[in-house]
Amino acid sequence: MKRFPREGRVPTTFAPSVLAVDNIHASYGAVEVLHGVSIEVNQGEIVTLLGANGAGKSTLLKTVFGSPAVKKGSVSFNGKPLNGLQSHMVADLGIAHSPEGRRIMPKMTVLENLQIGAFLSDPKHFDEDLQKIYQLFPRLKERAWQRAGTMSGGEQQMLAIGRALMQRPKLLLLDEPSLGLAPIIIRQIFDAIQRVNREEGITILLVEQNAAMALSIADRGYVLQTGRVVHSGDAEVLISEPEIRNAYLEGMATA
Repeated sequence: MKRFPREGRVPTTFAPSVLAVDNIHASYGAVEVLHGVSIEVNQGEIVTLLGANGAGKSTLLKTVFGSPAVKKGSVSFNGKPLNGLQSHMVADLGIAHSPEGRRIMPKMTVLENLQIGAFLSDPKHFDEDLQKIYQLFPRLKERAWQRAGTMSGGEQQMLAIGRALMQRPKLLLLDEPSLGLAPIIIRQIFDAIQRVNREEGITILLVEQNAAMALSIADRGYVLQTGRVVHSGDAEVLISEPEIRNAYLEGMATA
C-alpha cells in the first residue's frame, strides 16, 4: 500500500493529548450503541476510526458534541471535561465537525455557507481564512456566488470541510469525507486533509469507510466493531494485520 510521507512530524508518543475518550457508553433511546469505548487523539495527529456500517463510528463523533449524551465514562478536550456541555459550547472550545452527508445550506451560496462557518471565529481573520479555503479548494472560489445545492457531490464535500475550517478549529472531526465520490475527487479531498494537518497544525479525527485511503494518511487508527474497540495501533501496523486487511482492505483502491 502506498503511504504518503509524514516527514517533519513531532513523534506523537511525546505529543500532548487533545481528545481523550475514556470508557464511554452512549445510547439512542433504550439501545446502547457504544459499550465502553476509549480512544485518544494527540496533538498534531491524524487518527482514523475504521469499522463497518453500524459499528458506532459516527456516534462516537457525535458524543463529543453531547448528542447522544455520554451515559457513562468521560470525554475531555485539552484536559477540559466535555460531559454535559451543549454543542455550541463544545464548538467554542475549538472543535469543528464536518458531518456525514455534508449538511450544507443548499439554498445559500458557497460564500454564505463559509460565512456561517466563520460565525464563532474573530471577524478580523475572515478575509485571511477565506483565501486559505479558496487556495485549498479553488473550485469553491469559482463557485462563490453559486447556490451550494446546485454543486456536485465532490464540490459540496469541499464546502462542508471548508465551512468547518472557517471556524479555526484546533480539532477537526471528519465523518466519511469520501462517501459517494469519484476516485479523483477522493484524492483531492485527502490531499487537502493532509495539507491542513501539516501546514495549519490542525489535529484530525477521521471516520472513513475507505480504510486504505484513511490508513495511508493517518498516524494511528482504531477499529470499532458493534460499539467496541477491537483493534488499535499505528497505521502501518494496522495495515499489516491480516485480520484488518481481510476485513477492510481487500479489493479497495490504494492509490
